[in-house]
Amino acid sequence: MRIDDFQKPTHTNVLCSNWLKWDQPIIWFQNTTDAVAAQFFSKNIHSEMRAAATELYGSPETLDSRPNVYGELMRVLISPSSDVEEAVSWALQGRQDPDITLHMRMLMNRSLRAAQAALSCIRKAISNLQLSKPRVVIVSDTPSFVRSISQNISEFAEVFGFDYKHFKGNLSLADAKLHNLDFRTRDWGPTPRWVAFVDFFLASRAKHAVVAGAHRRVGTTYAQLVAALAAANNLGDDSTSSDFSFLSSFQSNLLSEGLGNQVGWGHVWNRFAGPLSCRGQPHQCAFTPLLPPAWWDSLWQSPIPRDIRRLAAYGIKLTGFGTSDENHLLSFCESRKETVKTVSVLKA
Repeated sequence: MRIDDFQKPTHTNVLCSNWLKWDQPIIWFQNTTDAVAAQFFSKNIHSEMRAAATELYGSPETLDSRPNVYGELMRVLISPSSDVEEAVSWALQGRQDPDITLHMRMLMNRSLRAAQAALSCIRKAISNLQLSKPRVVIVSDTPSFVRSISQNISEFAEVFGFDYKHFKGNLSLADAKLHNLDFRTRDWGPTPRWVAFVDFFLASRAKHAVVAGAHRRVGTTYAQLVAALAAANNLGDDSTSSDFSFLSSFQSNLLSEGLGNQVGWGHVWNRFAGPLSCRGQPHQCAFTPLLPPAWWDSLWQSPIPRDIRRLAAYGIKLTGFGTSDENHLLSFCESRKETVKTVSVLKA
């Protein structure tokens, strides 16, 4: 695609657009962010586009077979700075890479039920891996929670993490000048925000599993990216298989009325949080896809009424089971008039 004569359509439906004319000017789409952008490919009216999306993202009917797209991209495109790498090496202290990573987003809460669910999930992962004394690294926004759960995990595993208060590298020196404890404490806790980068690259060195837990929102974007990169790191360029697992630990209060009790969009289970979500369980350790669903792509993903109305604006008619009516989308697209606004720019 190329930018030609500064033509820019101002109102284009992402699902109805003809993006297959490669010699046309580049098209700028409104609202093509997050899940909406992915649907530009996977629910496009053109069969060629949908086929390409299936090849890239995998079949929505089999979540466990979807490719690790984001993990492979991160493995190639990002790497820690020398200062972050120094901090990661300091945290390892000569140990081998961790076997399992536990990520807990607690928002300064010390939920006993969240800790119990995470412990149960770690035990399940260890049992599946048949490890005698696994190494577990813990990442959280709440340092006090790390200390308390470490005592329980240390009974059956070697536990460690990154304690920025004892680190004397370049990052800690810079933090002494720039750190503001009051800035977004709710999200990050009292820990400096740069520690999240150290935690990320330390956590993504897990060899076998990432376990995600939380006070309210399980399987956050941060945990998803950690798991994706860790899986890609273990698969590498030469390996032909991987036994890597991404697990989500849910406590009873998140399952009492279904996963809809989780707050916000930033978690992998959002698409399963509608009327069909699991209810009344004491806890759950759920296998989680490394490439989460982009919208409601298949059966058992149950949208809530708000999201059904939201998707209707794009021509997507959803059933209570989360499936969509392709004939309705085609009729919707054919009924729309394509609006193009051309702006002429005078050359100096």
